[in-house]
Amino acid sequence: MAQEETERRVLVAVDEGDESTYALSWCLNNLVFQNSKNTLILLYVKPPRGGYMPFETTAALDDPETHQANLHSPEITAAMERYSQEVADCVLGKAKKLCKDLQHVKVETRVENGDPRDVICQMAEKLGAHVLVMGSHGYGLIKRTFLGSVSSHCAQNVKCPVLIVKKPKSIAAAGDESYNSE
Repeated sequence: MAQEETERRVLVAVDEGDESTYALSWCLNNLVFQNSKNTLILLYVKPPRGGYMPFETTAALDDPETHQANLHSPEITAAMERYSQEVADCVLGKAKKLCKDLQHVKVETRVENGDPRDVICQMAEKLGAHVLVMGSHGYGLIKRTFLGSVSSHCAQNVKCPVLIVKKPKSIAAAGDESYNSE
């Protein structure tokens, strides 16, 4: 008696980095199979707007005596949102190109806003992910301390299995050499 295959939902967090692209490629070669009932969900999280400038700088830009532009004017806010959406579309377009040969696998895309650590965890649960796949930037202790590690946070807080794919140094080094040889 043949056993009916159940759908497996694979959530892949994508961003602008090569590590994310490598993780997606690894997932396509090792985790998602052509003749399966897999759904591949590509998730891009737009970082929150604002909050990038210190309070003093923002206050100075709003100073009517200096006549400097307000960074939070409707026009600038709209331009920042358009740019953010263009980046999201570009990242997801690149990710979907990697998935173009999938014939029997459903590919979905999602764009969400907020802190990637929190949003990825929330979406894994909300979307019913069976596994979360993400790349590792390989930050050292100091950078990880100040920037935080999205993959470590997700590994500790997501309820489904988390697969953190680290780009091998040999591949990264080979890529660097090809840039230098031209």
